[in-house]
Amino acid sequence: MSGGVMRAWAVHIYTASGAALAFLAAMETSSTSPDPRRVFLLLAAAVLIDATDGPLARRWEVKRWLPGMNGRTIDDIVDYLTFTFIPLLLVWRMGWLPEPAALWVIPALVASLFGFANEGAKDEAGGFFLGFPSYWNIVAFYAGLLDRLYGPSVNAAALLALAVLTVLPVRFLYPNLAPAPWRLPLLAGAGVWLGIMLWMLRDYPLSPEWLVWGSLGYPLFYVWLSVRLARVGRPPHE
Repeated sequence: MSGGVMRAWAVHIYTASGAALAFLAAMETSSTSPDPRRVFLLLAAAVLIDATDGPLARRWEVKRWLPGMNGRTIDDIVDYLTFTFIPLLLVWRMGWLPEPAALWVIPALVASLFGFANEGAKDEAGGFFLGFPSYWNIVAFYAGLLDRLYGPSVNAAALLALAVLTVLPVRFLYPNLAPAPWRLPLLAGAGVWLGIMLWMLRDYPLSPEWLVWGSLGYPLFYVWLSVRLARVGRPPHE
């Protein structure tokens, strides 16, 4: 087996390891007394894998060395589990939604499934996702905080609104493919934001209200930049 083939298999195994993290997160979520902090740590590890496996695959020319193995399929399955199914399962399990909770969760699950099945949803050439890119792991993180501060009705409204945005032709930036002037701020900001969220896990969900709203600065910047660059009408990385 050549070095190129071995490296290609290593990337696929690395991507597939996200399924193991999803299983561990599901085990914690379905336990008698689930700790959402453990679930979010596992989901954060899955995000790091998802953020790094693509550049590795391109650098090591995985498609060239293993043309019969579809890494995109592996990635989509793992992403649906770790970005959508497990986070929404956690929101339901923790009671962060008004009853009947399934009324709010199922539309998000189905909408995201259509999003993953849409071949045009990930426009790598243009540098955008089409529709809300199923960041339900982030939604779940804030759901616990907002439930404590304002009650579950806010979360129900957010889930329905984002489920609708998932199937609408609204463009959101693909951070790794953002245009050069913005790529570094986006990626660096994401790193700082992730650090803030991990720090907030220490006493989750008891973070003070000012910190909760302050931590939303980066997501608001991301949405603003997505709207701004989508209006330019050209591939953002040109």
